[in-house]
Amino acid sequence: MISAQAKLLLVHAHPDDESITTGGTIARYAAEGADVTVVTCTLGEEGEIIPPSLGGLGSWASDQLGGYRAGELASACAALGVSRHRYLGGIGRWRDSGMAGTPSAAHPRAFSGGDVEEQAAQLAEILDEVRPQVVVTYDAFGGYGHPDHIRAHEITMAAAPKAASVERVFHTVSSRDAVAAGLAALRGHSPFRVPEDGELPVTPDETITTVLDVRAHLPAKAAALRAHETQVSVPASEDHFALSNDVAQPITPNEYFVLAHGPAEGAAADLFGGLAK
Repeated sequence: MISAQAKLLLVHAHPDDESITTGGTIARYAAEGADVTVVTCTLGEEGEIIPPSLGGLGSWASDQLGGYRAGELASACAALGVSRHRYLGGIGRWRDSGMAGTPSAAHPRAFSGGDVEEQAAQLAEILDEVRPQVVVTYDAFGGYGHPDHIRAHEITMAAAPKAASVERVFHTVSSRDAVAAGLAALRGHSPFRVPEDGELPVTPDETITTVLDVRAHLPAKAAALRAHETQVSVPASEDHFALSNDVAQPITPNEYFVLAHGPAEGAAADLFGGLAK
């Protein structure tokens, strides 16, 4: 167990991102006694919808998906043991931008088109309130290039290193080798299309600074992923998932990070390693 004074804050773009990329990490540190806060920047209004029965929620229909996904996120956070959750600027302040070049990117509340300084100030206010030692967000590419992920990276890197309490900032990434091994294990038994090596965005393992063992917390991660029923499908094996594109993605026994700010000593296998806790 780590001290209850250990505080972790994660900045994510949409509901489900917290579970997909860092669900094991959240569940591990929550189980170990850390204070874990998730900040979500939008309601994910532009997401595609998997269950046909919920298709009327979409932005192309009643445009009620954001409210529904807020409920999914609350269930996922409960499954992971999140201590507190915040929406950047308050719920509904920023809207899912969709992919670059789509009409949704021009919406007046689109997150990627908002004022960077305003958004960074909103995050700084949360950082000052929560006072985390460790902050996690995406890399400069946003993991896979989504404009909202990139903006989440930008405002986190603008605000977190300046916050008085923050000692480390990490970028969540996917391991090239772990993804390749996971996909190889899925071939022949997944109900989804298993992509070829190189199709999914990954990070070369030689650039990864921190490997976090989360295998004991994969049931919690799977439960959180299932809570996002409009966006994620998880088979009974719980070793992979798929989004609305029906492309399999492995759930790996480790989660991976690149240290972007702060001391490296002690951080190889623990986000808090070497820090006073």
